[in-house]
Parts: sequence; structure tokens; C-alpha cells
Amino acid sequence: MASDTLYQTERLIARRWREADRAGLAALNADPAVMRYFPEALTRAKSDAFFDRLQQRQRDDGFVFPAIERKADAAFIGFVGLTRTTFPAPFTPTVEIGWRLAQAFWDQGYATEAAHGALAYGFGTLRLNEIVSFTATQNTPSSAVMARIGMTRDPTEDFDHPALDAAHPLARHVLYRLTRQAWTQAS
Repeated sequence: MASDTLYQTERLIARRWREADRAGLAALNADPAVMRYFPEALTRAKSDAFFDRLQQRQRDDGFVFPAIERKADAAFIGFVGLTRTTFPAPFTPTVEIGWRLAQAFWDQGYATEAAHGALAYGFGTLRLNEIVSFTATQNTPSSAVMARIGMTRDPTEDFDHPALDAAHPLARHVLYRLTRQAWTQAS
């Protein structure tokens, strides 16, 4: 494994961010279809600021949503992985698993495949006891990935995201959880 590789799956490499990833991340974050379950698509300046925050979180926490590239051609496909979640909610602070892939890579099983790798990294390498995931209630594609990777939802834990006004159409979020014990038993 290259020194910046965090984990690999059959078709994918999860690695630390590189300066050369800025353009690919900016294109991903500017795509209205990719960002339809977020408050807005990001301008280049906002995407660069997001990139800088990812780099800082990597330094501070030792991990963050990693860049994902396809082994076959080293194509940057987006990010899938773990980051600390610290906004105020009944389940925070915690570590979440999340993903964002470019449209060209949708419907090929990449999010699920990389998420399985991220869970193995989180429960195995990082020795986390629990990983959560959340998304706007309308984001059924992401909720489906959460279910496919073995996470479970208790509807009583759904919440309004504190970064959004309660009247915002994306404010209501579903919360999924997976414990190391449940992951180990399913593996």
C-alpha cells in the first residue's frame, strides 16, 4: 500500500487528500445532482475551504472522509469514510460514516463497497465502538446504503439538523447506527 493509503477494497483505494484533488472535489461539490440533499452546491471558493477543513481534520483527528480512487485507472470518484461529528445533538460527539460520489460513478456499488472498507477501518484499525450515519429524510439512496452496510435506524432518534432552520426542507434527518459488536457478528 502507498503511504497515503488508508484502506483498500476490491476495486477502490481510500487515501489521504492530495493538493491535486482540489479540482475534482470542486467539480463534485458544484454538481447540483450530487448536492441535491445538501443546502447548496458549493462554489470553488467554498469547496476549497471544505478541502482545507478536511486537511485540518486529518491532522487534528488522524482521520477524515478520505478521497476514493478507482484501482483500474486511478480515477477520483469522490469520498467515502469516517469523520468526527461534533455538532450538538443527543448522539454527539461521535464518528460518522459518509459518502459523496461523482454522478459518473453512481449505481455501480462503489459507495457500498467503500463503506464496507471504511467500517473495517473504523472498527478494526481505529477500534471504534460505534459508527453512525445520517442524512436528510428525502435522501433515500444514502439511507439504502446505510441499510446495506448493516446499519439500523430507530425512528425515535431522527432529528432536525442544527445547522439548518427547522423550516428548511432538508432539516429533518434520519440517524443510523452500527456497533462494533453487531459489525463483528455480521462479518
